Amino acid sequence: MSARTYRSLKIGAEILVPIAILVAWQLWTVQSDDPNFPRLSTILVEFRDLWLFSEFGTHVVPSLKRILLGFGIATVVGVGLGIPLGLSRWTRAFAMPHVEYWRAMPPPALLPISIVLLHSIGDVQKVTLIAFFCLFPILLNTMDGVRAIDPTLIDTARSFNIPRQERIRRLVVPAALPQIAAGMRTSLSLAVIIMVVAEYFSSTSGVGYVLLISKNTFEFAPMWAAILLIGVLGYALNLLFNLFERRALAWHRGWRAATPK
Repeated sequence: MSARTYRSLKIGAEILVPIAILVAWQLWTVQSDDPNFPRLSTILVEFRDLWLFSEFGTHVVPSLKRILLGFGIATVVGVGLGIPLGLSRWTRAFAMPHVEYWRAMPPPALLPISIVLLHSIGDVQKVTLIAFFCLFPILLNTMDGVRAIDPTLIDTARSFNIPRQERIRRLVVPAALPQIAAGMRTSLSLAVIIMVVAEYFSSTSGVGYVLLISKNTFEFAPMWAAILLIGVLGYALNLLFNLFERRALAWHRGWRAATPK
């Protein structure tokens, strides 16, 4: 199978499979007539009226800001801590118990603590919570990427008296970048999840807040429209990250293609 045929089949599957699922949903809901599962057409109308017009600036924009701010902070901190932890065995030995402890903590368990410590349920609390839980995939992948570098390369750079900052900038970061990107991809999806959790339990705006209000008032069409929006946001953010990754790692894909197998 040629690369062009494979790419065409892949794109076709990405388009046709969701369409088939939506058609099946519509046919099933028309026959069942269950108020808990509105027709897809009803949900789409609600989605258009709610998220594309009246509530976009009120709820969607704040949610996107929280996701991007939290993800950005997690990326900077995760890479900034992951590089020295990956380079130093002793520092890593002292830090890993703390990393593993907090990494295993479920987000709802820290919601009350974040509210108490930050004295609010505003954007600072939500961005902090998103950044905290998005930190660990980036941190661990950065450490793994740095540890996977051939020590001979670092020793050679050191033998030529290349300054430490230059070694990190020109050797360590590019070599670990594929692993860092993998951690960022995981954290971006996690940011959407934590955003919903934070807004669901402690917010007066955002997609998670609308989901909570719709559930409490038994308005199922807005509830399903909010769920649909969350999926669309996750897919769109992943698509944008794919474009970024394709540019940032173009050299890596070229190197892999040129490497003899």
